[in-house]
Formats: sequence, structure tokens, C-alpha cells
Amino acid sequence: MRALKIAATGMSAQQLRVETISNNLANMNTTGYNARRAEFSDLHYQQVSRAGTVSASDGTVLPTGIQLGLGVRPSSVTVHLAQGALEATGNDLDIAIEGKGYLELALPNGNSAYTRDGSLKRSAEGVIVTSDGHTVAPEIVIPTDARSISINAAGEVYAYFDDSAEGQLLGQLSIAGFSNAKGLEAMGSNLFLETEASGPALTSTAGEDGLGTLRQGYLEASSVDAVREVTELIEAQRGYEMNAKVISAADQMMGATTQVR
Repeated sequence: MRALKIAATGMSAQQLRVETISNNLANMNTTGYNARRAEFSDLHYQQVSRAGTVSASDGTVLPTGIQLGLGVRPSSVTVHLAQGALEATGNDLDIAIEGKGYLELALPNGNSAYTRDGSLKRSAEGVIVTSDGHTVAPEIVIPTDARSISINAAGEVYAYFDDSAEGQLLGQLSIAGFSNAKGLEAMGSNLFLETEASGPALTSTAGEDGLGTLRQGYLEASSVDAVREVTELIEAQRGYEMNAKVISAADQMMGATTQVR
């Protein structure tokens, strides 16, 4: 009985959907997080009677035929790219990206990673790093005697000192964009890696080439919509229950068959 296996694929699909939703809800307060969506496609079909087949000696052609579907399968878990709300923090090294783009980071192995989490810090050597200690590219060193730091919309970093009213330019943060940002590989800790699907990183100045600008003293909040997630969670739960009922009905039908004498 195909119904057992078909309903089992439906239960697996709804389970994946619930897991995706739970991850979204768990990251409601994660800086720069974008919600994920589970997407599905139907499995191949058993062609019991193909459409267009000649069914009689007079040349009559079947208009539709009989095609039996064999269930559902996950096709992807895609990122819904959306700008999160900007929340004021007042910290000198907190920056939010207004628009498209990612900050580029240098990993310990020499590779580059990308993030929208702008909660930056200063290391013991004065280098601007992330909360996990990854250096922001290009490397910018803040002098120990700097009184304050200013970062403008274009990413230029200025340091101010007690003995001077004018700021000293320390460097300029760049923004990386991708032709297909949904193809980036998430590696946790708000970091992404470049892949063949995402295309190479296109590094430019903030505010140019379609990339966003920077706002100092703000962080980008998660774009998760809690109401939508809970609604989809209820839908997934009901879908799981209905597929479970199909399995129960198929089991009862098989039980009735075995009792026929």
C-alpha cells in the first residue's frame, strides 16, 4: 500500500519544516539574523497509464492518463533576505548595514568570512575585531590614547585625541556583496562563507555599487516575524497530524484485508 510510504514522506517534510521554524524562533534576538524557509517538491510519479497513449483500435487517445504521486521531498532551506530593524546601542564600535552587503572578516586559517553582525570590539592590540576575535578586513588599529571613535556612512574610521579637535583617519571599512547572497554557506556565529552558488565577493565602498551604508551606534535586529513563525508552526503541526492519520487509516485498511476469509 503506497499510502504508508507517501504519508511517511509527508511527516518527514513537516518535521523538517518544524525544525526550520524552531531555529528561526530560537534566533529571534540574534543580531543580523534572517529567517529561513523550508521548501519542498513532489517526488517522481508512477505512470500507470501515460497521457496521449492510444487506448483503442480506432485511435482514441487518453486525454490525461493515470499518474500516481509517490510523496514529497525537501528541495531547499532558503534564506529570506530582509533588512532587520536598527536598534540604537550608543557604542562607538557598533555598526549596522543599511541595505545590502556584508562585513569581510579574516579567519585564523587565512580564508575570508562574511557577516552582518556589526557588534565589533577592540582587541588588546587595538585591532577592530568581532566578538569571536576575527579581524575585520581591512585591518584597522585604534591607538590606545584615542578618546573616541567615529565611523561615517562610507565606513571611514576616525580617531579623536585630547590634544586635537580634528579626527585622524585610521582606515576605511569595506562592504562585500554577492550576486546570489542566498547561496552563501552559513557556518554559525553569524558567519557566512563564499560558495560557487553565491559567486565571488564583490568588495566596494559602502554606499556604492548598490551596497548599503553604515550607521554607527546601531545594530541590525533579527528579521524574524514571531507571529508568522507561530502561524506556520501551527500549520506544520496540523500537516504532521493529517499525515499521521493517513498512516493510521492505511494500517486499518491493511488490517481489514488480513481478516478477510
